This record gives sequence, structure tokens and C-alpha cells, in this order.
Amino acid sequence: MQNKDSKRSRTWVFIVVAVVGMAFAGWWWKGRDAAAEGPAGAASAASGASAGRTLGGRFGRSGPQPVSVATVQRRDMNVIVDAIGSIASANTAVVRAKVSGELRALYFHEGQPVKAGQVLALIDPKPYEIARDQALATLARDQAQLENARADLARYKDLVAKDAAPRQQLDTQQALVRQLEATLLSDQAAVDNARLQLSYTRVTAPIAGQAGLKQADLGNNVTPGDANGILSIAQTQPAAVVFAVPDARLARIRQQLADKQPLAVQAWDRERKLLLAQGAVASTDNAIDASTGTIKVKALFANKDNSLFPNQFVNVRLQLDRLKDVLVVPSAAVQRGAPGIFVYVIADGQVSLRKLQILATDGDSTAVQGELKPGDQVVTDGADRLRDGGKAEVIKAPPAGASAASGRGRGHGGAASAAASGEVSGTAVSGGDRSRWMERVPPEMVDKLKAMSPEDRRAWLQEHRASAAGSAPTN
Repeated sequence: MQNKDSKRSRTWVFIVVAVVGMAFAGWWWKGRDAAAEGPAGAASAASGASAGRTLGGRFGRSGPQPVSVATVQRRDMNVIVDAIGSIASANTAVVRAKVSGELRALYFHEGQPVKAGQVLALIDPKPYEIARDQALATLARDQAQLENARADLARYKDLVAKDAAPRQQLDTQQALVRQLEATLLSDQAAVDNARLQLSYTRVTAPIAGQAGLKQADLGNNVTPGDANGILSIAQTQPAAVVFAVPDARLARIRQQLADKQPLAVQAWDRERKLLLAQGAVASTDNAIDASTGTIKVKALFANKDNSLFPNQFVNVRLQLDRLKDVLVVPSAAVQRGAPGIFVYVIADGQVSLRKLQILATDGDSTAVQGELKPGDQVVTDGADRLRDGGKAEVIKAPPAGASAASGRGRGHGGAASAAASGEVSGTAVSGGDRSRWMERVPPEMVDKLKAMSPEDRRAWLQEHRASAAGSAPTN
């Protein structure tokens, strides 16, 4: 019995010793690995803690959301309607020959301006000169016959008065005189027509404008039935721009036209960088396009410098109205969501949602009406992670030439903001003393950052900031 108890006791002692030995062996190997890592392991642990502080303090779950802001203003703002239009000449004329014949001369330069009445071409005039001379000869012959008939009529009147000739002969002579007078009128008309046809051999410009390319060459036979004519002339001073606006704007446009108030129109190039011309609305179409819900509007431009060409596409800006003394915010600050249309306002780091109504938009500015007042700071960048009642930190753009040291005085998160916005200069990175932002960068990245170019360094810092911000939850 005692032998059994003794064996059982030795077994438990062996088990306890084995467990203690395994625990000691594990402790020894763990200490060996830590010793092998040495300073590098400690630096890695420190860098992890530093990175954790960076993410937690600047972009972490407990820190405020970095945002950019702009100030609400109260001022006048134009109500602008943007559209795409095409240039149309005020008048376009296809110059055709009015008589048939050989084209003998051209007196214009293609693409150059011409004046109204200017001679542009000459058609062989010889056949028409001959026709004119024939008409003049016929007129002279009939005129001589009329003069002879009138002389005979005078004699017959004298004879009848003396009862020396019958009355019937006098009446016949009077009829002959009237007949020759009518013939003379016809001959005169024939002469005028011949002269007119002869004048048509000199082709003149019906309107002033810009000449197009010639459609007939010297030596060609031209006729009035030629489809292309000799050339075309486009009147580009003034030039017209036709564009379409929503039919909801029609009432205001017609009211302005009825009140004789000019509606200013600007024509810009395709990239909206160059202002081509300024003009005013002249008229509207007489019907709304039912398929698009728009109506065509025509504006006239003086076009003194000929910067507008027919069929040219331009970006049109129509100033429909001018709002007086309204609240204006950047268009980037206006948000749309479940609450409707709103902006985020920052005051002492506190975020508040303000609902509003849009009155008009002009490029980067929007006129609004709502729970705002001049001087309020509205969020223009970073609003996607904000909520009403949350916290936010305003990032201010540094002045030109500011050094990295200026970011060290910004308090909480100031260094990270400087790094993200490109305030860190190459000198600051390569300097002997490490600035606060470098303390938040893992040690193994410091040497790499020193070796980078300024552009690559800024790109890495911005990417680091973006990835850190992306891991933060919405406040």
C-alpha cells in the first residue's frame, strides 16, 4: 500500500517538474529573441507607438476631422445662364451672275472684306453692248417717224380748218401719231433693258461682309442658274449667336426685352478661357422646342475685330438678372443629402449643419438663402466625414515661402497638417534636429525621406495622410 502511494507521489512530482521546466524553457527562448533584436526591436516598438500616436492624434478615431473652410459673404451676384451656341452671320448672300456669259475678270480676294456695291467680277459685255446699240437705233428710227407724223398732223389741222381736207384724214393722222408715240415708249423700254443687261455684266456685292472662296474660274461660262454662283458673302458685322435656354427662363427674357433692358451676353471659346465678344439679346424664337423644352435666343455682337466666324461653336453666358445684397458661398461648400440642401458651418471646432435654398449659381460661387450670416465659416473640403454636432479642425493654407517651422506653432496636429499641405521643405528634412513631424514618422522612413526629392517627399506625405484619413470613421 505504501509502495503504491510512493509511486503516485513520484509521478506527480515528475509532472510538476516537467511543467516548470517547459515554462522556464519558453521564458528563456523569449528572452533570447528579445536580446537578439536589441535596439532595432526597441526602435520598431517605438516607431509603432509613434505611428499609433500620429494616427490617433491627427487622423485617428478620437481626433477631429481636418477640413478647409471659406467665409460667407454678402454681396451682389449675377444670375448667369450657360449655353452652347453657334455663330450665324447677320446676312448671307450667294452672288450669282444675272446674265449669261464668259467670266472675264475677278476683282476680289478670297476671305477678304468687301463693301456693298463693290465690283466683284466682270462678264464679257460685248454681246450686251451690241444689243444696247440695236435698241438705241430702233428708238432713233421710230423717233424720226413720230416727228414726221406730228408735222403731217399739224398740216392736216390747218387744211381741215380751211375746209381744204376731209376730217377723216385728220383723225387718221392723229391715230398714227399716238401709235408712233407708243412705239417710241416701247423702244425706250428696250433701250433701258439693254442698258440694264449690260450693267449686269459687272457683278457687284449686294451686301458688305466677308468674301468666301470663289466658285467659278476665269474663262468659265456662268449663268443665272448656277447653284453655287460666283462666290458667297457673309455679313459678320454684326454677327449673331443662336443658342438655346430652358423655357423656364423665357418669361424673364421677354420681360427684359419688353422693358427695353439689355440682356448682356458673352461669347467664350471652347475652353472657357478666352472672351471672344460681348453683345446683347436681340430676339427669341416664336416657338418652344417640345422635344428639349428649350427656346432659341439670338444675340447680336458688333464683332469689330472679326473674332467670330459663321458656324463657329462658342460657350455663351447670358446675364439674366443681378441679385442685390445676397449671401454668397463657394459652390464646393453646398452639400446635398437626406436633410436636403445644406452646408457645414465650423465655429470653435464645432460642426453644425445649416439648411438653405439655392438662388443662383455663377461658376464657383452660389447665392443662397438660409440659416447663415456673413462671416460664417463653411466647409469646402472634407465635408464627407462630418456630421452635425461633430468636431473638426480647420487647415489653413500657409503663406508663400513659409518654412516647416511655422507649422510647429499650430498646436494639435499642426505638424501633420504642414506635412500634408507641402509645408515641409528639403532643408527641414535634412536638418540636424528633427522637427515634431519627423517624430511622428517611423525611424526607418527618415533616411528614405531625406534621400527623396521634394516632389516625391510631398507625394509620400500626402499619401500617408490620405491613407490615415481613410481609416478614420465618420464623426
